Amino acid sequence: MEARAVVRGRGICVAALRLIDADGVEALTMRKLAAELNANPMSLYHHVPNKEALLRGVAKLVGSQFRTPEGEDRPWQERLRQLAMDFRALAHRHPNLVAHTFSHPDFIQPGDPFWLELTGTLAAAGVPQREVPRVGAVLCAVFSGLLLTELNGALQRWTTLPPSPAVHGGEEASEVTSADADTLFRRALDAAIVGVESQTAACVAGRGTDGGTSWTSRCRAS
Repeated sequence: MEARAVVRGRGICVAALRLIDADGVEALTMRKLAAELNANPMSLYHHVPNKEALLRGVAKLVGSQFRTPEGEDRPWQERLRQLAMDFRALAHRHPNLVAHTFSHPDFIQPGDPFWLELTGTLAAAGVPQREVPRVGAVLCAVFSGLLLTELNGALQRWTTLPPSPAVHGGEEASEVTSADADTLFRRALDAAIVGVESQTAACVAGRGTDGGTSWTSRCRAS
């Protein structure tokens, strides 16, 4: 009889990620994972109590693969652009897991390298300290939302929908390629950067004696 393998916590997550990449989150079971590891299924529960805990561990493993861009002396716009593109690249390496993770509100944690770099970049952009989490949250929503529609195929479908009958003379829309999706993401990123630039500039220009006014409320009228 073939000997059972000795399993370790990280090895369990690595094997689970391999199965998720191949077949998706829904197809992952503790029994399939045990077979992948050549281990007794019950032995896995010494490390992970259930599938949700396992998925959190796998998400943490993938999050650890994120490498923050080097060069804090670069313009904040370049840092933000590189950060977002690296985030997208990581999502495309593990689309099944990322699509699942994006559906949970805790997919970004305070100590995640991505969040730390994002908030540090926004501070470098001149966003007031107490407004950094709000602006960071909005950017996370924009980037993750766009990525999710790209991963689940919604973006590709939407771009092929016929326009309003009021639009005349336009060419028939074609299916979005990977290069097109990359361009669309970059356009959204450029728009986000311009938004941070303009709102921060408006705040600086309007700064007066009302120092307690928040960044978001001060810029609401701009």
